[in-house]
Amino acid sequence: MLVNMRREFLKWCAMAGLGLATPMHFPYPVQAEPREELPAHEGPYYIVFNASGGWDTTCLMDPKGVDGINRLYTRGDILTHGEHRFAPSAKHQKGGLSNEDFYSAFGNELLAFNGLDYSVNNHSPCSRYMATGKLDSLAYPTFAALVAACQGPGCPLSFLTFGNYSATGNLVAMSRVPYLPSLQRIANADAIDGNIRSPYHSEFALDRIEQALSEQHSTRMSEPTLPRQTRAENMLYSAQVNSKALARVTPHIPKEVPKQRLAQQAEIALASFKAGVCVSANLSIGQFDSHANNDEDQMKLIPEFLEGIAYVLRRAEELQIREKLVVIAQSEMGRTPTYNQGNGKDHWSIGSILFIGPGITGNRVVGATDDGQFAVPLDPKRLAVDQEKGIRIRPEHIHESLRQYAGINSHPHCEQFPLGVKPEEQLQGLWG
Repeated sequence: MLVNMRREFLKWCAMAGLGLATPMHFPYPVQAEPREELPAHEGPYYIVFNASGGWDTTCLMDPKGVDGINRLYTRGDILTHGEHRFAPSAKHQKGGLSNEDFYSAFGNELLAFNGLDYSVNNHSPCSRYMATGKLDSLAYPTFAALVAACQGPGCPLSFLTFGNYSATGNLVAMSRVPYLPSLQRIANADAIDGNIRSPYHSEFALDRIEQALSEQHSTRMSEPTLPRQTRAENMLYSAQVNSKALARVTPHIPKEVPKQRLAQQAEIALASFKAGVCVSANLSIGQFDSHANNDEDQMKLIPEFLEGIAYVLRRAEELQIREKLVVIAQSEMGRTPTYNQGNGKDHWSIGSILFIGPGITGNRVVGATDDGQFAVPLDPKRLAVDQEKGIRIRPEHIHESLRQYAGINSHPHCEQFPLGVKPEEQLQGLWG
């Protein structure tokens, strides 16, 4: 009788358009099981090098030597290595690694893409566009963050960043470890100042503490709790497990800190890769925005940039992770084909990008610019220039190809952040 009366009451409320709050029962949230030490991520590993400020591609992989576009050399001075054409820099560089030495060492495995159209030439939108493949949204994650979220979201330092645009799309935590001593302290949180010779507790005491924490976690998770408390308990336990996993980094931290900016960042990333606690890293150096004294600045920074890439590749070889390492080198814009009154070059919306990695066929150049440094349309199926039927290749085309290369293009995270590249515009065979 009471049940029927309640049903009638609810029915009349609905007919009258009234909302009625009634007590409801939800089952307890699924409890996380206690976990042992996190398994190591075994690759692939991704490093994105950022030449922040806008590099002069005519000083590196897209040489011109005509019409005063570059004052450092003429067309006849342009050098080649296999399919690559590059600007000579050995006579002009201010330290670092020359173009000649870089191409001699890595040209056979290097893929260069020229004539990339950024569409705009302002630092903020260009940095975002180049990093995410999406110009008109602030919500999209960078490729480095996206691949970390897809391939190793549980890694303690899944996505490392050292600057430049680093949005995550709320998919994965962003980790900043600015110095090698900082990594030492993080990796050895149970020791005074990260010194493994000065632990807070003995191994016996640590084992007992971990056992007690695990038992305590199991007991609490078997009891009904509010969702907020459950999340807090799980986060605390995950932090404890991550702390144990981070200790694997210690053997791979170099005893001496390198002097070069990129080398310092690289050592943090490579040690984390080797320990299996990191998927991707965003490395960056700035000051490429050469509105004055373009040639002098670019000849100081590009060699430093190339030296950083070479350092990563050689150290990865020593750590035996070279065959699993993917390197992307990019900048948010290029420099104009003309000099201003201060001997500088201003922003230019056409640029280039470099790739090295497993499964990427090297000794190749895709795309082109004309003698005026304007992008030449490209046939996405044949990867050949086509003035009549080709399309302008933009960052979203590159990012769509990167997602396919990483095998994450069908992942729910990628579907959450679509790039909108039409099937007929997707680059076919970019990786060889």
